[in-house]
Amino acid sequence: MQQRSGCPINAAVELLGDRWSMLVLRDVIFGDRRYFRALLTGSVEGIASNILADRLVRLVEAGILTRGTAARGQRALYSLTESGIQTLPILYALGDWGLDWRRGDDALRSRQQFMRDAGPAFLDELMDELRVRHLGAPPSPRHGPGAFERLEAAYAAERERTAGESVTGTPAGR
Repeated sequence: MQQRSGCPINAAVELLGDRWSMLVLRDVIFGDRRYFRALLTGSVEGIASNILADRLVRLVEAGILTRGTAARGQRALYSLTESGIQTLPILYALGDWGLDWRRGDDALRSRQQFMRDAGPAFLDELMDELRVRHLGAPPSPRHGPGAFERLEAAYAAERERTAGESVTGTPAGR
């Protein structure tokens, strides 16, 4: 892909700046969706199959993802490269801005709030876990649940809380 200029911001925006590329990366990173069908059906925004196929090709060609070889009738597994893992801080920054300046679903916002509250070391932990999942790196020793488990627990707790609100019409626990 020919870049319009040598500006590093332009280079990043030309690859990652469209809505769907960032959402595909979000779903690969946070949803652990690594197959075409999982990405297609798991997208809350409803990505079309032709758009998804195009974005996956672009991300593979750019070295953000790799596509595993699949025999006829088998599904290809997409994995993040180190370059793809390094998009996590970009997604985090966008999510932080969205948390401050845009409205949204409380349960979906809870993940971003959890990451913000956990601080920068938590992003490093997430990136290490992505390296284990996608690059086959050895896992770091830890005590207790991993970063993704804690993030998912925060999301599940908020979903449960908001489900309680919708049933009673009042905030749960009040």
